[in-house]
Amino acid sequence: MTVRAKPARWQGSDDAIRAVQVAFDVEEAVLEAVRKAAFDRHVSTSDQIRQVLGLTTTAGPKRPRLTVSLGAADYEFLAARYGLAADDRLAIKERATRDLIAFAGGGKAAAKSTTKNAAKSTAKSAAKSAPDGVKQSARTGKPARR
Repeated sequence: MTVRAKPARWQGSDDAIRAVQVAFDVEEAVLEAVRKAAFDRHVSTSDQIRQVLGLTTTAGPKRPRLTVSLGAADYEFLAARYGLAADDRLAIKERATRDLIAFAGGGKAAAKSTTKNAAKSTAKSAAKSAPDGVKQSARTGKPARR
């Protein structure tokens, strides 16, 4: 078996690969204080813990996002809820994003983000569901010109 050299863009991830996630078993009041401080400072709970411990944090801008782990049963449930195919994960993600934005009360920035992402999602979903032999544009979802 031959070992290939890593691409240059992957070489910076070696430290991250060796990092170990540490879980702290603390009282609810400590959890709440750390989470509230992180929220108030617009940082992740991980960055807040690093600040409390005097460790360095990344200064670069981070893309604001929420994450959740979804299993096959979750996708089945959401697909049924939204009237979509369970394997159309991009469309399910878009509908879930809309639900989260509605939960937050909407807003101009949220609506702008949803509109932009909806166009991408729709085009990608359309491209995936194109009949065999018909190429579609990933950007518009319409049949591609030849």
